[in-house]
Amino acid sequence: MRAILLAFTLLVASVYGQLAGTTTAEQQPSITVSQCTSTTSCTDVSTSITIDANWRWLHRASGDCYKGNQWLCGSSPSACADCVLEGSSSSDYTGTYGITTSNKQVSLKFVTQGPYSKNIGSRIYLMENQSQYKIFKLLNKELAFDVDVSQLVCGLNGALYFVEMAADGGMSAYPNNKAGAKYGTGYCDAQCPHDVKYINGEANNINWVPSSNDANSGKGSYGTCCPELDIWEANSISTAFTPHPCTVSGQTRCSGNDCGDGANRYTGVCDKDGCDFNAFRMGNQSFYGPGKIIDTNKPVTVVTQFITTDGTDNGDLKEIRRIYVQNGVVIGNPVSTYTTLSSSNSLTDSSCTAAKTLFGDTNDFATKGGMKQMGASMKRGLVLVMSLWDDHDSNCLWLDGAAFPVDKSPSTPGIARGTCATTSGVPADVEKNSPDATVKFSNIRWGPFGGTTAGVPSPSGQTGASASSTTGGSQTATGASSASTSAGSNTNSNGASATNTGASATNSAASGSSTTSTSCPIGSVGCKCTAGGSCDKGLSCLSTFCVDAGSVKGNSATLVTLSAAAASFAAAAFFL
Repeated sequence: MRAILLAFTLLVASVYGQLAGTTTAEQQPSITVSQCTSTTSCTDVSTSITIDANWRWLHRASGDCYKGNQWLCGSSPSACADCVLEGSSSSDYTGTYGITTSNKQVSLKFVTQGPYSKNIGSRIYLMENQSQYKIFKLLNKELAFDVDVSQLVCGLNGALYFVEMAADGGMSAYPNNKAGAKYGTGYCDAQCPHDVKYINGEANNINWVPSSNDANSGKGSYGTCCPELDIWEANSISTAFTPHPCTVSGQTRCSGNDCGDGANRYTGVCDKDGCDFNAFRMGNQSFYGPGKIIDTNKPVTVVTQFITTDGTDNGDLKEIRRIYVQNGVVIGNPVSTYTTLSSSNSLTDSSCTAAKTLFGDTNDFATKGGMKQMGASMKRGLVLVMSLWDDHDSNCLWLDGAAFPVDKSPSTPGIARGTCATTSGVPADVEKNSPDATVKFSNIRWGPFGGTTAGVPSPSGQTGASASSTTGGSQTATGASSASTSAGSNTNSNGASATNTGASATNSAASGSSTTSTSCPIGSVGCKCTAGGSCDKGLSCLSTFCVDAGSVKGNSATLVTLSAAAASFAAAAFFL
């Protein structure tokens, strides 16, 4: 019966290269996201997700077009012109791909044994409607979401990021593509991947080479490139956020040197390295991980702000800023422990150049246009991607390895990325030992600065919605320093009182005087202050840090006691 249905489906197949099947109706799992104007005014948006075309059943009347890591229909695009991408039912999403949604949460399971094959990882897109990807324009705004990476071991990457795909998956630009966004077509990123089976509506099967260590993948002659904004690449050991600008606009098929493969890495159209902020790589090894300041045994809220040169949606991107909230405590991104990088805890052109210089990395980020070029892509609009995968090229050591490259000394700045052994992350081992590992993304929301998450302030000098108190009444303040987590010393409060596990002490707000460190704009929120100078108007000096004066008037603020080692700002300071 199945063969008869397939034959019937394909009787009308034409010369087009990427057709949509009709054997199984597409049933995209629903999910709710939120668009905010303030922390007390968020509008729920009911939408759905779809799985990428690479994971779907690709077939024709005579059988499979692709199986394992081999093309069965032929070695030219025309030979596979009658192949169709099949829809995925609700049971396919859960039983074949390990993807489940519930209200505002989506869960991606690593390995799922389906009825026909074993599925490894997944990549999904947020939809505007059943046939269009949702396009985000986030300049002068912030994005927030909750994430649980507690089950993600060394070698896994649970990612939430943006790429400049076409909203319709390429249907209007490439007539051979008759499947479109509904079926997850049109993927691209700054790595210009060669493993995408269909690019621009044509099979990418010319000179296809099956992978030697991945039973489901291979590489064709073409790659598919576009700007990429990595908001969250993470497991329970390490995390990084990284912009990757490109010299091309939107999804672009590449060949030859334009793909930036191998020794031609820096001659390609995209910045493959990007400008990354990984706290561990920046020398702050006590900030993120199990039992650390950001405790990956528990869910965490991640807030990312995109600051422009003129404070408007039309300005050029100048800074990407990260803030966390966990257990009702607002926690600023940490500052590097390296002296030459200690002036910022965010990404800017200058901080990227400083890091590239210290680490001895090629500054392809600047060559490809830096923040302004990344911002240009954001103005055009980006598609939200969520994925869970293992790394068959470098075992995710670029994210979590004790040394990467592995032949370099971990004591060299920028080489240590995490605590994972350089022998860890081998896909065969991870797939065998951690098949049930699952990443959970939830409460995805976006809006003006300070408008998505209570207690998170607007950037200094930027307009944003006012932030109400964090649920439960506790917030943190920014600016505490920490080199040790054994006493739970990780936060101060920029608002209502903040408590944290471990020893704590109560301090009264001291108004007025301060001098500031060079680690942040003079007198602004999070700057260090002592007698003799002053915080900005509206701020007070609270336990050596500038905080919102309104939040401490008439109250004492509970601050975490810092250990002697933690008291050193150079050791591991973090602020908002």
